Parts: sequence; C-alpha cells; structure tokens
Amino acid sequence: MKISAQEEYGLRALLQLARAESQGESLTLGSIARLEGISTANAGKLMWILNKAGLVQSQRGTKGGYRLARPASDIHLNEVISVLDNERVEAHCKSYTGVLDSCVHTGDCGIRPVILELHQIVDNALSEITLSQLLGTEATVDAVLHKIQGTKARADSVQAQA
Repeated sequence: MKISAQEEYGLRALLQLARAESQGESLTLGSIARLEGISTANAGKLMWILNKAGLVQSQRGTKGGYRLARPASDIHLNEVISVLDNERVEAHCKSYTGVLDSCVHTGDCGIRPVILELHQIVDNALSEITLSQLLGTEATVDAVLHKIQGTKARADSVQAQA
C-alpha cells in the first residue's frame, strides 16, 4: 500500500494538533506549516479537508487556531486515511494507463477482488490504531503497535479455537 503525501502530511498535522492539545494549546496554520516543513497553502488545504470531515475545528481571533474536534484517542487512522485518500478503491480502474480509452476488464476482473481484500485488511488494521497511540518516540510507537498486533493475534487464535 502506498501512502500519498497528502495522507502522510495530514496525519502528521493531526499529530501536531494532538501534541498541542495535550498542552492545552491550538496551532495556527503557520505553526502547522512550519512544524511539518510544508507550505502554508498546503497546510491550509489539509486543514480545510480535515475541518470539513469533522476531524479538526478552527477558531478565529487572537487565541484562535486549529485543534482536534475529538480526543486523539477517538480518532482512528482508517478514518483519517479515508478522508485524505484521493484515490478510492472503487475507482481503481479509472487510473488505467493502457493504450485504450478504458480498462478492458471493467465487467469481469479477477484482480479486483484481490485489491478490494487487501484494502479491507489495511483498513481493518488502521481501525485498531488511534492518533493517541502514535504520540511518542518511534520506539514507543513501535512497541504499542506490536502490542496491538500481539493482542489481535491472540484474540483471533482464541476465536478460531471456539
């Protein structure tokens, strides 16, 4: 699976907001852009998308800025990726790059079920991870993710035995 720049920077911006919120602060567009090394215009586009989706809120004024619309522990990564994803799975044939006007397999495609299943597996995995679990160092986040994976594997094993 390939993560687009929009998805990555959107996630990073949300993490910056989660960090700021833990200190009782909000972030301006300029702050988000500076912290992530992106243009203010790009940060503005991301915040517009995330605001429209109800993941962030903006407040005008001298103490204004952006903040998470919900606690970081209530925002799951699959929701964020879904909001920021430009290329929906259902439209994968629309990115056809062959010499004809459209894909010749639009009516009966043996690859489509594989692509849909892979996206479902990724979506399920991302639904287990919240923004709050990504706060910390790379090592602590890695440990949290492995703990989640181990817990899920044990639960699947118990369910399979039942």
